[in-house]
Amino acid sequence: MRTVLLFFTLMFMPSAAIAVDAAARDAAKATVERQIDAFRRDDAATAYAQAAPAIQGLFPSPETFIAMVKQGYGAVYRNRRYSVDRIEDAGDEGMALGVTLQDEDGADWAALYSLEKQSDGAWRITGCRLVKAPGSKA
Repeated sequence: MRTVLLFFTLMFMPSAAIAVDAAARDAAKATVERQIDAFRRDDAATAYAQAAPAIQGLFPSPETFIAMVKQGYGAVYRNRRYSVDRIEDAGDEGMALGVTLQDEDGADWAALYSLEKQSDGAWRITGCRLVKAPGSKA
């Protein structure tokens, strides 16, 4: 199975895990959904705004960011459908979201998004690990 890194997955610093409330989970889920929906509309600015500052530092403009996604990560950039399947605490001020996607060719993918709560309280994406689902066609 081929593993593809969408963005650099940043390691969360070890510390006491916090219980993330439903509102935080909803906010993190909305961040991922906002980015996926922005990709569908070719809205580079909105997609880029969902990325954490460390990711934005790797891609200095919305255009370079979306170009990277277009070139290598079709299942995230364009998909027939997606769903957020699970949301888990991931250390101090961190969260992980499991997402299933189906690309335009009908192949199924699993994505694990990592998010980090920013100093302003917003949840931003720090990485995404994308793996083709076993037995997926196309």
